[in-house]
Amino acid sequence: MMEYQHLSLYKDSQNIAWLALDVQGKPANILMPEVLEEIQIACRELKHLAAKGLVIFSTKINGFIAGADIERFKGSKDAQSNIERAKAYIELGQRTCEVVENLNITSVALIDGFCMGGGTELALACDYRIASDSPKTRISLPEIKLGIHPGFGGTVRSIQRMGVLKAMPMMLTGRAYNGRSALKAGLVDYTVPLRQLKHTASFVIRHQPPVASVPFFTRLLEKKPLRALVAMQMRKQVAQKARPEHYPAPYALIDLWEKHGGNPGAMYSHEARSVSRLILTETAQNLVRVFFLQSRLKGLGKPSQLTLQHVHVVGAGIMGTDIATWCAARGFKVTLQDTQNVSLAKAQQRARKNLQRQFKKDRKSVRDALDRIIPDSEDAGIAKADVIIEAIYEDLAAKQAVFQSIEKRSRPDALLATNTSSIPLADIAQALQAPERLIGLHFFNPVFKMPLVEVVYERSLGNNEQLSEQVAKGTAFARHIKKLPLPVKSSPGFLINRILMPYLLEAITLHQQGVSATVIDQAAKDFGMPMGPLELADTVGLDICLDVGKIISRALDIPLPDGLQEIVSANQLGKKSGQGFYLYKKGKPVKPALQPRQVKSWTGDPQHIQQRLIQKLLDEAQKCLDEGIVEDADLLDAGVIFGTGFAPFRGGPMHSMARTTST
Repeated sequence: MMEYQHLSLYKDSQNIAWLALDVQGKPANILMPEVLEEIQIACRELKHLAAKGLVIFSTKINGFIAGADIERFKGSKDAQSNIERAKAYIELGQRTCEVVENLNITSVALIDGFCMGGGTELALACDYRIASDSPKTRISLPEIKLGIHPGFGGTVRSIQRMGVLKAMPMMLTGRAYNGRSALKAGLVDYTVPLRQLKHTASFVIRHQPPVASVPFFTRLLEKKPLRALVAMQMRKQVAQKARPEHYPAPYALIDLWEKHGGNPGAMYSHEARSVSRLILTETAQNLVRVFFLQSRLKGLGKPSQLTLQHVHVVGAGIMGTDIATWCAARGFKVTLQDTQNVSLAKAQQRARKNLQRQFKKDRKSVRDALDRIIPDSEDAGIAKADVIIEAIYEDLAAKQAVFQSIEKRSRPDALLATNTSSIPLADIAQALQAPERLIGLHFFNPVFKMPLVEVVYERSLGNNEQLSEQVAKGTAFARHIKKLPLPVKSSPGFLINRILMPYLLEAITLHQQGVSATVIDQAAKDFGMPMGPLELADTVGLDICLDVGKIISRALDIPLPDGLQEIVSANQLGKKSGQGFYLYKKGKPVKPALQPRQVKSWTGDPQHIQQRLIQKLLDEAQKCLDEGIVEDADLLDAGVIFGTGFAPFRGGPMHSMARTTST
């Protein structure tokens, strides 16, 4: 038998062949060209093994296949070379999946952990897919998030296996399925406990049970007259989330299916051409850049030597509760401290709602996470906690008092962190006997949606070795709870709020100058922001915006709009009070219809409004970089994208400015 570098092939006593993937030099299996070629060679070798069936599985502990080799999607200056290189790689992936699909023996993909992109496409080429019911199992076709769509035949096979009404939304959103939801959607054929995966594969190969077919009505949608109607409806739904000039890939996928659906040969061919063109668009290149920025943030949180099990959160307000709930959902024991039993009772209710939203029908996961949250009105958790996070209101004296108490009662090796959004660490640390223990762990609201955590440090609080140790603990903890850590030097507003606040204050100033909130927010969304600045301010809370705004205004000499204090004094705090710049009903803003005359009545225009808003953000980003708030421009871009939702298709503020300057 042949010697392989990235896989092994053997036959067991039941005459079943097992192809074990273990890509060398990579923490996860990635379908590099040499891996795809080895899979083809292994499939040819099967002819000599005379096996009854083939099982493809992974020996990596973290998952099946992470996907395609994203490095292959990075463009160079030679556009024609890029097209040819991308097309050659995509066609290699298509051929590999075709070879697996055309085997004259039964093939089975065993999926435990993540199975993404090209990995899912390879699994779809098998006769059967069996997934573990482990919570870590996630199966997806997320290529749309890179500005492309599936290219290894996934556009065809996902629809053949699942039907267009399930497969297209999966591809258009990049949604990930767990084992059970994948079974319900028709993406996999069986979901079993991990210990039964291989036994089930052997059973399936020996007995070849029938697989569920797509309902007749769904197959009718593949017919040409109905395809046009379905495609039109899909475009309408996509348009609510993404504009074609910003994100062309979803529209290209719909076009591909509308023109060639029902004709697999033509769809395979045009799938490769479509992806080859899309990968060279500015959107795709910037989204690939964002992918690598995210990978860099993940790499900052190296596996910690510490065994972190217990988190103590001080403050059962919205932020404290959400931080505690997030940690509990990630398996940590959490004590939630507050002096008011009423606040603790409300925290339990809020935690339950958040967990039900996240885990949906998985009642066991909801129950288990709730059981890990322990209300603590006596501060008993401090002495046993590995990580202690202060999350009370923004008041320096109150925070200093909290940390004085914590320092006396906590373990010497416990990580002390504040969730302050704007107060410099040096000011809070004045209350500590060992100020070098303090770092910031700044979460963003809503905690269950925003992936970034700023790990804030103050160089003056300790020597470099102590500082590095605390930052390393903070970044490791952030990765333990599945957040993206960003080391940030302590300064007013840190990085994200400092960059965001001038942008929000400019929006409030525009509003006071007579521009409607709808016009202002639409101008920002036209730029590509996920939410307008005034709706964002309402979501964060106008009282919090005022507190942070005062600090940043004093530190950076930025004028604070007079009207903001008036709005807060009138208890119009935004979404949480039911009224801010918008009126809220059932948590949703009531927005007046956007009328052209609203812009004409003012001396500016939408482009001018957009320029005023975005320029404030870009200018402050440049100042932060110049002052060394973060290490480099890439980390700044990563922070602003994952901390504010800054238009990902633009690649980040610094990248966007650099491209504008170069052109």
